[in-house]
Amino acid sequence: FKVCPPPSRSCSGHRFEDVPGVRRHLVRKSAKGQVVHISKDHKEPSTRIRKLDRTPHEVFVELNELIMDKNQEMQWKETARWIKFEEDVEEETERWGKPHVASLSFRSLLELRKTIAQGAVLLDLDQKTLPGIAHQVVEQMIISDQIKAADRANVLRALLLKHSHPSDEKEPIFPRNISAASLGSLLVHHHSGNHTAVPPPASRAGAPEPSVTEPLMGGGPRHSDPDTWVDIEKLEKEATPTLGMHRSKSKHELKLLEKIPENAEATVVLVGSVDFLEQPTMAFVRLLEAVQLESVLEVPVPVRFLFVLLGPSSTNMDYHQIGRSISTLMSDKHFHEAAYLADDRQDLLSAINAFLDCSIVLPPSELSGEELLRSVARFQREMLRKREEQEGKLLTKEPQSPEEKESLLTPFKPGDDPLQRTGRLFGGLIRDARRRYPLYLSDIRDALNAQCMAAVIFIYFAALSPAITFGGLLGEKTEGLIGVSELIVATSLQGVVFYLLGAQPLLVVGFSGPLLVFEEAFYSFCTSNEMEYLTGRVWIGFWLVLIALIIVAFEGSFLVRFVSRFTQEIFAFLISLIFIYETFSKLVKIFQEHPLQRCSLDNSTAENGTVGPVWGGGMGLNSTEPPPTAKVTGEPNTALLSLVLMSGTFFIAFYLRKFKNSAFFPGRIRRIIGDFGVPIAILIMVLVDYSIRDTYTQKLSVPSGFSVTSPKKRDWFINPMGSQGQFPIWMMVASILPAILVFILIFMETQITTLIICKKERMLVKGSGFHLDLLIIVAAGGLSALFGLPWLAATTVRSVTHTNALTVMSKAVAPGDKPRIQEVKEQRVTGLLVAIFVGMSIVIGDLLRKIPLAVLFGIFLYMGVMSLNGIQLYDRILLLLMPPKYHPDESFVRKVRTLRMHLFTAVQVVCLAVLWAVMSTVASLAFPFVLILTVPVKMFLLPRIFSAREMQCLDADEAEPTFDEKEGQDEYNEMPMPV
Repeated sequence: FKVCPPPSRSCSGHRFEDVPGVRRHLVRKSAKGQVVHISKDHKEPSTRIRKLDRTPHEVFVELNELIMDKNQEMQWKETARWIKFEEDVEEETERWGKPHVASLSFRSLLELRKTIAQGAVLLDLDQKTLPGIAHQVVEQMIISDQIKAADRANVLRALLLKHSHPSDEKEPIFPRNISAASLGSLLVHHHSGNHTAVPPPASRAGAPEPSVTEPLMGGGPRHSDPDTWVDIEKLEKEATPTLGMHRSKSKHELKLLEKIPENAEATVVLVGSVDFLEQPTMAFVRLLEAVQLESVLEVPVPVRFLFVLLGPSSTNMDYHQIGRSISTLMSDKHFHEAAYLADDRQDLLSAINAFLDCSIVLPPSELSGEELLRSVARFQREMLRKREEQEGKLLTKEPQSPEEKESLLTPFKPGDDPLQRTGRLFGGLIRDARRRYPLYLSDIRDALNAQCMAAVIFIYFAALSPAITFGGLLGEKTEGLIGVSELIVATSLQGVVFYLLGAQPLLVVGFSGPLLVFEEAFYSFCTSNEMEYLTGRVWIGFWLVLIALIIVAFEGSFLVRFVSRFTQEIFAFLISLIFIYETFSKLVKIFQEHPLQRCSLDNSTAENGTVGPVWGGGMGLNSTEPPPTAKVTGEPNTALLSLVLMSGTFFIAFYLRKFKNSAFFPGRIRRIIGDFGVPIAILIMVLVDYSIRDTYTQKLSVPSGFSVTSPKKRDWFINPMGSQGQFPIWMMVASILPAILVFILIFMETQITTLIICKKERMLVKGSGFHLDLLIIVAAGGLSALFGLPWLAATTVRSVTHTNALTVMSKAVAPGDKPRIQEVKEQRVTGLLVAIFVGMSIVIGDLLRKIPLAVLFGIFLYMGVMSLNGIQLYDRILLLLMPPKYHPDESFVRKVRTLRMHLFTAVQVVCLAVLWAVMSTVASLAFPFVLILTVPVKMFLLPRIFSAREMQCLDADEAEPTFDEKEGQDEYNEMPMPV
């Protein structure tokens, strides 16, 4: 609710006292209250008419409170700071606590508003030193009847006390002493024996004023000379040369300065209770220019604002809470912009009212749990959204200049949309080339830094692990016609071509689950119809190139916009189910081949098993009959060991990924461990298998050197007419049907991945090329079929991981705030080097032959489970099993009725069941076509069942890039696409 400002008093009955030894200052009194604009009366007229800098800057706020130190001397102690969120100094440990949103008492905000309405407000004060500022503040306090003239020296002395910070205790070699600019020159009679001054009038009239140096001057000698006073003119002259003398910055200061924006200006809040005042006194100061105040802040940030609140301890005013209130206000974007632009006191009061309009008051009732506060955050988000909408309407209605009008229209220029059709043949392809190729040299130069080189090592393992995993599974499903060797060579060659010619080199080209499913279905089709599998792939490749040329010529990439989250999630969920199902299907097959039963000692066991019993121990290895006491080991252990290897690989990779977001070790070490989780899991389980020598496990089939997986079955070149020249002609033509299905898979994966990479939140500047990238990837894969190599597509998770590895995050981020992107290293070198290194990995065939297939099954299960993370369909299926009171705070839960949400889930599950049924029949080859049929279902059927608002909540693309380290958040949460 709104708080009306109390009336302000006039200050017409006050004037500056004539203080000997101090220069007069020009005071312009505002008609609206006690707001004074103060500037020095210089001789040069140009400095008096210079333009005021009212440009809002980022703000760093520091709260200092007046306390008694261990030496029983008063000093200013830093107790809290704000870069965006509040950080408090913990009293017991003297260390900084965690950043948090400031929670303020409503009474403190009202008291703050009252003090600003009645206190002194000095705007555009032209002072360069703390003594000069303090003098003007004290004089204005006297003018506004807040303090008596007799308290001048006491208040001035309090304002110039020593400042201490939590970091001081950690730096005993360089203790933070009282600034020479602010305190050292106060002892003027120590600096010059010939200096003579006239004491202030109050000292001559009667009782002497307290000495400025006693007793609050911590660390200096005490004096009780009643004639001691402050010579401001001499103090400012002596302060000037010391401003350039800075000690070297400590590690703490450098770390904090990284968090503060470069152009930030500081606000110093000084609050505390003193015994010599009878009533609270306040001053709000905005300097004409930001100045460095030596030893006031813990970091050298120029100060623009000061807030002073002093008063007796006997009042009911909570100085600490009022200090937190003004500090929180100054850290608020809208208020501190108003503080920069304020012309008088009423502008500040109006800004406080606006702050209160968007604040929330909690009733004084006990809360049983944090869940009850979720509605508070939601309510505040709604208020902030409404305020932003109102501000947006005002900006749209009243553009101030033609430039602003142009800036408002800039985001909607059609030329910025890479999927916008030109209406010309190959128009999109030509536009992609014209946009991207002129930046080719910068793609090389931008890679010359350490971060790109580190990304090469990381992405190499991220690309090699799936190549080995999918290669092993592909070799098993095609009976060795295409295996690890072919997939490694294809990843290398097609990758080199793409990174040399592609428009978006942040994409990672590789094999994926949907292509594996298609290869298995097509191999089964060829086997059942007694056709050559590799020759059929050659003709599919020819048709793929032709289809890609037609689609690119007519700019068909815009069709990806019709593939909404509805279809993407069904596709991703299907692939995840296939991964999980295939893993346990292979494990069951191993148990069937190696049953858990007692080994028989006759020859029938050797005939039924794949490998005969293996006798443990050194004795009896060559004997026909085992010794009676020998331990019997054999085939039954194969199934158990395979289960251990698969489970171990899955859990190690899974928990290392979770470890990435844990609280152990520094963030960089956690990220390295988490990102290399899959290679680490493979290595550990391979070592476990290698250490168990007396149990058989099926290993990965990899040839020696540069050779195909099965040299006896095929060669590197595939004859398009068949090995015997008898490939049916009708199949050459009919291959267009499976070619269309393959193209659908590559098109969906590549284009949707490009959309995810090019989201505006990632701040890419070089653009992308949907048409050019699609043509290169499909054409390279289609022609690779001549050499028996698999088709590839842009892989979602690996591409997002590659982009994240090349993203430079801004260090100037407030503690507790979301990380912000500074830039992304958009270049071609990392992908090119990764492709070359993957190709060179063909020489490590001896090491790859040590990998058991059960380990690859574990990685397969890991990819299937992790792919479920970013799928909203999976989350809504789980909600079917939850009571509504436990549903999460998501838009599709809050804005859609529960039964309607479950109905939408049921529609997706039915589509998923139809797809699974198709894949389980002889028509499994057609599953991409059935998948595309979900697009018209979403476009024409669902709008008849659900309202536009419900569809917006249930089918909206809400996934945002993930850069921070939240629990359970990683690259898999960004996309509803399969790996």
